[in-house]
Amino acid sequence: MSRTFNVAVVGATGAVGNQMLEVLEERNFPVKEVRLLASSRSEGKFLEFRGEQLPVQVLGKDSFKGIDIALFSAGGSRSEEFCPIAAAAGAVCVDNSSAWRMDPEVPLVVPEVNPHDVALYRNKGIIANPNCSTIQMVVALKPLHDFATIRRIVVSTYQAVSGTGTHAIDELRIQCGELLNGRPAESKVYPHQIAFNCLPHIDVFLPNGYTKEEMKMVNETRKILGDEKIRVTATTVRVPVFYSHSEAVNIETERKLTAAKARELLTAAPGVLVVDDVANAVYPMAVEAAGQDLTFVGRIREDESIENGLNLWVVADNLRKGAATNAVQIAELLVEKYL
Repeated sequence: MSRTFNVAVVGATGAVGNQMLEVLEERNFPVKEVRLLASSRSEGKFLEFRGEQLPVQVLGKDSFKGIDIALFSAGGSRSEEFCPIAAAAGAVCVDNSSAWRMDPEVPLVVPEVNPHDVALYRNKGIIANPNCSTIQMVVALKPLHDFATIRRIVVSTYQAVSGTGTHAIDELRIQCGELLNGRPAESKVYPHQIAFNCLPHIDVFLPNGYTKEEMKMVNETRKILGDEKIRVTATTVRVPVFYSHSEAVNIETERKLTAAKARELLTAAPGVLVVDDVANAVYPMAVEAAGQDLTFVGRIREDESIENGLNLWVVADNLRKGAATNAVQIAELLVEKYL
């Protein structure tokens, strides 16, 4: 009889937590028990899993007894406090916040890119799930880096409001309705109107002029690819899209990489779907990626301004591959090889 595992979902009532439950069910993860954990605001709520209504429990220090794997998506402060508690209780934590990503003892894992790093969970009992925009980019860049060695990355992101949470989804929906009916739009989640607008501002600004989101892409990319020499610069933009992040990625490589070779490498790469037939207006789009687990890559073309340059357009569902699915894939590696 195959083994089953007790799984806790921390932050179960949030946008990513809900997706984690869906992905666990869709992928037929070997679950014995699912324990739903959230703040006291969610006490009394029920969520469905495999046809059953499961109660949401209040997260506390005793929440992890008997848990094998804890999937966290409850924010950085909660993860900082409760991941060590869960690990001490015997659970392996897969954390979706930024709390542990740059800890040198904590692996930062994208299963298609660096699955071997999962073994490092033994250091602290924690595995970090990368930033959503970083995940989809490194999935697309890994096969190209292996072939031609990427030396520089310039990325501009176009990120959906669902990356901020359900309250941001509601704000975009409400603002669209208000504006289309001739009424002013009220902004509570973002510093400016997001409907019919683009905000070059994700997370807080740092002293170097970059935002925290932009520096996450810089630092996380180097750690995941295991190459501190890669130069990365990012501009991250919030756009009025509900689901799926899009990215314009420009790379400079050590050796020549033609567009044809890049298509060949990407077509064979795990987790990637090449969508690139511009003659028929076929390219990755947010509306097509929503609800999917693949990373879609198109607009593959050589950068004519430099000798070894390539341009890509990369799109993925930020709640699924950018968060929930990546976390569950990490859990699958754990049960397959380590637990």
